Amino acid sequence: MRAEHKAEMKARKRNIALLVAYDGTNYNGFQRQRPPIQAIQNILEERLEKIFGDSIELSASGRTDAGVHALGQVVNFFTNGRIETKKIPRAAAGYLPSDIIVRDAWEEDKNFSALHSAKSKIYIYRIQTGATVNPFAARFAWHIPYPLDVQKMSDALKILVGTHDFSAFKAAGGAPMNPVRTIYSAEIFPVREFDADILQIKIHSTGFLYHMARNIVSAVVAVGRERMTLPEFQKIFKDRDRSPIPATAPAHGLCLYKVFYS
Repeated sequence: MRAEHKAEMKARKRNIALLVAYDGTNYNGFQRQRPPIQAIQNILEERLEKIFGDSIELSASGRTDAGVHALGQVVNFFTNGRIETKKIPRAAAGYLPSDIIVRDAWEEDKNFSALHSAKSKIYIYRIQTGATVNPFAARFAWHIPYPLDVQKMSDALKILVGTHDFSAFKAAGGAPMNPVRTIYSAEIFPVREFDADILQIKIHSTGFLYHMARNIVSAVVAVGRERMTLPEFQKIFKDRDRSPIPATAPAHGLCLYKVFYS
């Protein structure tokens, strides 16, 4: 929501929240961009205006980067539109492209903000293992054809659990913010999907710094490939030193899985 329009928007009768899923492959992230650049927010606002009959300005739980996906993105907006919430997902399906879906809709009180009311989030990062790329996983998983020591990766993730300064995993260029976050859980587990072997890294945290999840994955993969020892990983974390960490993991493996509001 644009700051200069906040009072005008909050004067409207309804505060609608949506649970949104999207394949981020073809978009330059979630945050609104100037045309001709396409972002998820641009598409949602433009198409929702047709359903509600007034201008739409979204607030979102997080601004996913270009190429990042979401299963559990939450947005809210103020409107005078009268459509019943139970009818919104089907109505939205008639206007939105096939790679953006409204999964659910409900009405909130005037003080609810998808961004500011969020208590914690789960991101999942998917890694496809094996010698060749499986085309059914390629859009949603980072293919790593080399052997990975999953136990060592799990041990590295356990080091991150708790309340810490995560400056070591913050990329340059993000907005200034407190680097202290609480990670409730960080785990890795194998799954089998469409005849592909997938490793899922699941991180539940109070919040994420700029590229934090993808930089954690990059460092954990380095441990799994035995290019970094667990003591080295721990030292990087303790010293808050980004420089030894390999390049940020690709965006297309990351998915905003769930946002918690209590």
